[in-house]
Amino acid sequence: MKKIPQRTCMGCNAKKDKKDFIRIVKNKDGEINIDKTGKMPGRGAYLCDNIECLEKAMKTKRIEKTFEIKIEDEIYEKLRGVMVGE
Repeated sequence: MKKIPQRTCMGCNAKKDKKDFIRIVKNKDGEINIDKTGKMPGRGAYLCDNIECLEKAMKTKRIEKTFEIKIEDEIYEKLRGVMVGE
């Protein structure tokens, strides 16, 4: 039986299957992107597909601390759009 990768949400700290999360990636050039495929190269962070988790991660600046970079508001807005389904 194949093992399903587990990841932890940056907002609520829940452990779930990797496919249940939205992945945020910082590439080697320092750019932050939303990775819908889960295969982009770079350092990844995961969030539940849930606005409350995004708000909590923004408030605690947990994603910024993980990537050691200031995350622009437009990235958060893109994430919010992905979660709402735009």
